[in-house]
Amino acid sequence: VQLQASGGGLVQAGDSLRLSCAASGRTFSSYYMGWFRQAPGKEREFVATISRGGSTTYYADSVKGRFTISRDNAKNTAWLQMSRLKPEDTAVYYCAAYTGVGLPTKSTLYDYWGQGTLVTVSS
Repeated sequence: VQLQASGGGLVQAGDSLRLSCAASGRTFSSYYMGWFRQAPGKEREFVATISRGGSTTYYADSVKGRFTISRDNAKNTAWLQMSRLKPEDTAVYYCAAYTGVGLPTKSTLYDYWGQGTLVTVSS
């Protein structure tokens, strides 16, 4: 599967932004999807993950209550709705697909990655 992340940009603190992850292929519904981010000089970190059908989600504590992950299998697309953005949310955001079972938070477990989209939050 090929993943294409988009929707990043420059916003102010407190604003909202929605990232999209478009997937190619017919097997999108068989993947758990995740979002990760990597700030300059830091390691890639887990943000959120969603089950195949979209009924189960899991978030990093740093974004819980502000970010929402969702998906539409008919559209082969996953989203990350980000609200009340903070300067510390500034990073390149990546979507990823996991072919196993579960809601993994470790980036090394994911099988496919998008190219990343930059989110910059100014104070």
